Amino acid sequence: MRFIETELKGAYIIELEEKHDHRGFFARTFCAKEFEEHGLKPAVAQCNLSFNYKKGTLRGMHYQTPPAAETKLVRCVKGEIYDVIIDMRPESPTFLQHIGVELTADNHRALYVPEMFAHGYQALTDGAEVLYQVGEFYTPGYEKGLRYNDPFFNIQWPMEVTEISEKDLNWPLLRMMTVGAAEG
Repeated sequence: MRFIETELKGAYIIELEEKHDHRGFFARTFCAKEFEEHGLKPAVAQCNLSFNYKKGTLRGMHYQTPPAAETKLVRCVKGEIYDVIIDMRPESPTFLQHIGVELTADNHRALYVPEMFAHGYQALTDGAEVLYQVGEFYTPGYEKGLRYNDPFFNIQWPMEVTEISEKDLNWPLLRMMTVGAAEG
């Protein structure tokens, strides 16, 4: 595997090192030892598969807070997605910055999402399937989210949002979260 560090410290694009022969290719998609060598948390508590009927479907922006903060290794196994992460670590030099990465079944890339990063994606093709390896169990009491179209972040999604859950549509704007924290 090739680990390509992004501009958000601790977040990596992971490319396969394919071994080709007359049958096709073989590649390792995960190795706890290699993840540890790059300072990443290799724990896997759950593996999830997300299927999206229509292109334009948006899921996110989700994260969990301590003590249930989770890492994710996200890979598109069918079709194409545009994957976005936002650094929500207040102590980080890239706090509140985001990046977007195209993950496709053809490019075989994965995105390693550190703890305290909001994560979401948009399906770019009908029938897109996304596989997640998650480092912590889903814990609803620690779940947080951000609005996908929050003007503070100005995320440039590749296409119009055609499908989104009520929950994702109603996450608070960052401004509302900080005002609420200041008043609390």
